[in-house]
Amino acid sequence: MAELPDEDADPDASDEADDGPAPSLPVDLEHVALDYERRAVEDMAARARSFYELMDRRRTVRAFSSDDVPFGIVEDIIRTAGTAPSGAHTEPWMYVVVSTPELKQQIRDIVEQEELINYTQRMGAQWTTDLKPLRTNWEKEYLSDAPHLIMVFKQQYSLKADGTRRNHYYNELSVAIASGILITAIHNAGLVTLTSTPLNCGPALRALLGRPANEKLTLLLPVGYPADDAQVPDLKRKPLEDILVRL
Repeated sequence: MAELPDEDADPDASDEADDGPAPSLPVDLEHVALDYERRAVEDMAARARSFYELMDRRRTVRAFSSDDVPFGIVEDIIRTAGTAPSGAHTEPWMYVVVSTPELKQQIRDIVEQEELINYTQRMGAQWTTDLKPLRTNWEKEYLSDAPHLIMVFKQQYSLKADGTRRNHYYNELSVAIASGILITAIHNAGLVTLTSTPLNCGPALRALLGRPANEKLTLLLPVGYPADDAQVPDLKRKPLEDILVRL
């Protein structure tokens, strides 16, 4: 009986013949012992609760202080994001950090130009109505106020040493997972951010930053301290019983 196709198989993956190309990773890749410390249940429970309480204070912030954040902190945040799992260990992410005021202003100009069109023409009445309680609009002061902007690019493929393409399987999902870790690391460091998806700005921003054709902008995150007068919507998160099913 013929084997049925895997429903979870990557649709972008091509069928390879048995005598096809060699894998991108070394065939004789060494496997080593897992570096793991099993903790006492009480310790695990305390750590899980403490981390939840830390992350429960995470909020989306739109008002930033211009106070500088040492770049070494940003580097460690991105190192942490780089620990994320990825399809076939392709690590299909690139983080571009913009800290110069002139370039941040150029980014803001591009984003606001498109956001004005988005809010007035593209997004539609329901979308803009849903955003009203959050008090958002096309103006993005945080893009020039925050000391750093982290631009998250997904690499749809890369090039091997011989010039042939290396497929980046599940690049969208891999970068999404890494971005979640990135946001967590930002908050863990004592900073704040805003998860921004610059609609219709990707090509212009990629050109401005000189990024190659295999990269696509997925997120733009301002990073820094909140402004002294920063306010956030008094939102409530879903209770555990609304997001957990145990079988």
